[in-house]
Amino acid sequence: MRGAGSTYNDLVDRDIDAKVERTRQRPLPSGRVSPRGAKIFIVVQSLAGLAVLLCFNRFAIWLGLGSLAIVAAYPFMKRITAWPQAVLGLAFAWGALMGWAAVFASLAASPLWLYFGAFFWIIGYDTIYALQDVSDDAIIGVKSTARLFGPRVRLCVAALYAAAVLCLEIAILTSGRAGFWMQAGLIGFAAHLFWQVVNIDPAQTSGASQLFRANRTAGLIFLGGLVLQLVQNQLF
Repeated sequence: MRGAGSTYNDLVDRDIDAKVERTRQRPLPSGRVSPRGAKIFIVVQSLAGLAVLLCFNRFAIWLGLGSLAIVAAYPFMKRITAWPQAVLGLAFAWGALMGWAAVFASLAASPLWLYFGAFFWIIGYDTIYALQDVSDDAIIGVKSTARLFGPRVRLCVAALYAAAVLCLEIAILTSGRAGFWMQAGLIGFAAHLFWQVVNIDPAQTSGASQLFRANRTAGLIFLGGLVLQLVQNQLF
């Protein structure tokens, strides 16, 4: 579904992408893939996602289907609001809810706080990503939090990351399984986000891609703490 969403986004944005230096060589704006081919690819990926979804309980199935409205709306948000990153956060963080729902056929405080934590994290790192295109976006009228925050982008991303860490801490505490490794993973995650904030430079956006991609490492640090805690709880 991540692939289907990205293909759909590129299909909707192909005319905009053709006007941005960084994205004009993507498959659709460059003509290497036709709109018809992209639509077929979306259908194939969505059917694969549906096959997985139908393996879950009824609650999880309806919850998963509920995300489609947000995914469908996202590509159009950059045309009408300076907060498209928030809509992306609503969509991307959905997995925090789905994992719990697939196991327990319900929701609880812990996955909701995990969702909020992921939501703020996504807005922060996608703001960094959007720094790459601020000049082109200003010319063609595309809105983003990177443009909205302007010279205050470092402070604003810091606030978003702080909110993410706070929500994740609450998620841990409400999970009933809090322990050393969970907390260690969160501390490592927070330290990585701090490093990102220190290295944000709104006047020099060439390093934004590297900072954005570094969030893969941040996520793995947090995940590592969760996995180690699970192993310890199972063994002891």
